[in-house]
Amino acid sequence: MEVRERIARACHRSHRSPDEITLVAVTKGFEASVVRYAFDCGIRDFGENRVQEAETKVRQLADLKPNITWHMVGHLQSNKAGAALNLFDIIHSIDSIKLAQILSQRVQQTLSILLQVNVSGEVPKSGFAVDEVANALREIKQLSNLQVVGLMTIAPLTDDAEDVRPVFRKLRELRGSIGLKYLSMGMTDDFEVAIEEGATMVRVGRAIFGDRRL
Repeated sequence: MEVRERIARACHRSHRSPDEITLVAVTKGFEASVVRYAFDCGIRDFGENRVQEAETKVRQLADLKPNITWHMVGHLQSNKAGAALNLFDIIHSIDSIKLAQILSQRVQQTLSILLQVNVSGEVPKSGFAVDEVANALREIKQLSNLQVVGLMTIAPLTDDAEDVRPVFRKLRELRGSIGLKYLSMGMTDDFEVAIEEGATMVRVGRAIFGDRRL
């Protein structure tokens, strides 16, 4: 797979092992049959942006459990939190203490989560400001059945991936200062730079599947 080769080259440039990188194939806009084909090709981690779309796919692909891991990578509305708990193994997009509290009240077993950080400070984007993360982490760590395992960010759109390198670097430095394991950063247009800056999870859709069908 070309994306795997690009990951390997980025790891070589940054003196890392490809084994450190989880490729999350983002299947928003693709039917369950496409997910199954990707699974048969060796991908095991899949990301969805919307709870409603994920519900159908997870149900149709139930036979792939426990060998498939579902990641929630899009914005999670509070009123969809309960449904999300029945679908996803890990949620990348915890963007408020309130959302974490709602999940904690409803989850029955330990759920791995990442805190979404608005590193670039873009007004339309969700996420904690950089200077809010340490306090949010302290509060969320007190909640039952939630395990904060890392940080996530969405970099600004740009024609040159090098322009967002400082965003990824800042998230890596923040992760290092608070001692978390995972960094979910980098998508189709910038995942190689993200890997060079320390990403451990990259969320790639178009480079794997092409343009959306749905």
